[in-house]
Amino acid sequence: MPTTVGRRMDRLVPLQRATRGIDRRTVVRTGVVAAVAYSAWLAIGAFGRPYNFFDMKIYHGAVVWWASGNELYDFIAPSTTLGFTYPPFAALAMLPMSWLPVDAAGGLNALASIAALAVVLAALLRPIVDRLGWSLWFTVGIATPLAVAIEPSRETLGYGQVNLLLFALIMADLVGLRWRARRGTHHETADSALARFVYSGAWAGVGIGLATAVKLTPALFLAYLVITRQWRAALTAVGTTIGVTIATFGLVGAESRTYFTDVLWQTERVGAADMTANQSLAGLLARLYDSIETPGLLWLAFAVLMLALGLSRAVSARADGDELTAFTLVGLTANVISPISWSHHLVWVIPAIIVLADAAVRRREASRGLLPRGTGTPPATGVPALRPPIWYPTLTGLRHGVGALGLYLLFLISPIWPYEHQLPEVSHYQDGLFGALMENSLAVALIVLVAALPWRPGAEPAFYHDRLTRAAQPAGRR
Repeated sequence: MPTTVGRRMDRLVPLQRATRGIDRRTVVRTGVVAAVAYSAWLAIGAFGRPYNFFDMKIYHGAVVWWASGNELYDFIAPSTTLGFTYPPFAALAMLPMSWLPVDAAGGLNALASIAALAVVLAALLRPIVDRLGWSLWFTVGIATPLAVAIEPSRETLGYGQVNLLLFALIMADLVGLRWRARRGTHHETADSALARFVYSGAWAGVGIGLATAVKLTPALFLAYLVITRQWRAALTAVGTTIGVTIATFGLVGAESRTYFTDVLWQTERVGAADMTANQSLAGLLARLYDSIETPGLLWLAFAVLMLALGLSRAVSARADGDELTAFTLVGLTANVISPISWSHHLVWVIPAIIVLADAAVRRREASRGLLPRGTGTPPATGVPALRPPIWYPTLTGLRHGVGALGLYLLFLISPIWPYEHQLPEVSHYQDGLFGALMENSLAVALIVLVAALPWRPGAEPAFYHDRLTRAAQPAGRR
């Protein structure tokens, strides 16, 4: 009997030691996450601007004004010339804010936006951490405060904007497309009809449709879905946009008519094109010409060029099996060609940084013979064809890693604000060519990303199942 008890105790000792090790590791990781979050808070204080929910005050004031029986688009925020510029569907979605104090509405919006960003990062980083064997919660715990600290996120939260929520809606469709590509692996074994529907990804397109109904710029994703012949998602997105808009007409017809016939075309409602915060191509050209207005024909010519370049590269990225990079290129292109892209609109640099960092890691792995040749995934036969190691593996992927770090630091420091100028009082060339470059640095970065963001062949194909099925067929049957 003592022998049996002794054996059991011997078995429990290693288990207890392992448990203590796991607990210690968890405590250390939690401390690291807390330290990163605190560092991000300090960075926001150092590089951010004073925030007081400026835009949220406009939204909140507009819906309170509207709920009091006044015309929505007649509202002008006190001490400003600014009013409500979103479609009426967005006003309906924001209407519950009228029941709350403005600071409470801004705080809830910030919490919801951070939560949405964390969920998006978990979805985007999951394939990467699974491949590398990292902890998902630890990686997301570090990535979330780092992402919150950069210009688009901190401006969105500080001003009470909705960009991170719209970003999450669009990224939800990316997840839906990913699940559709892996049909048969999850949804057929789900316990309920609702779970089977969710895992089937049949709803992909709803997020883009809702985002387009709130803000018109996500409509470029509709064009991308059509060009890439993702017909089901495209029809779902278009149907959602049209359905929501028609329903809004039925509920608030007067506001809908005012918006689409009048407010939509009043571009001056949102501010002058040359304002430093406008980091689109139009803003860049206006500042280069030192003019309040953008040179129209020149902007149109370059905008068409950037549109063709961005969409063609997105199509190529998808054809090579990288849907995340394709979505990122479409989002970046929308930022570039939009007449107004405030710095808080530029949330698409977040997945761009992820793509660059993962490209660096994948190239390093490939140089060491750890990744299959070509697509980065095992071929249909299941036998990986490994790359032979190269002589200088430490340099492989260096430019992509430097690009990811440089892009992050650029949007963390955001050098546009020390060189902010306002016409006609101060010329945009007041601080010379260097000052002009700094004031336009984010816009230049967006254009470079559209032209040069790499994609990762085979990393996240949204047609993985069909592709492998065709690859496994004899040549004569394809």
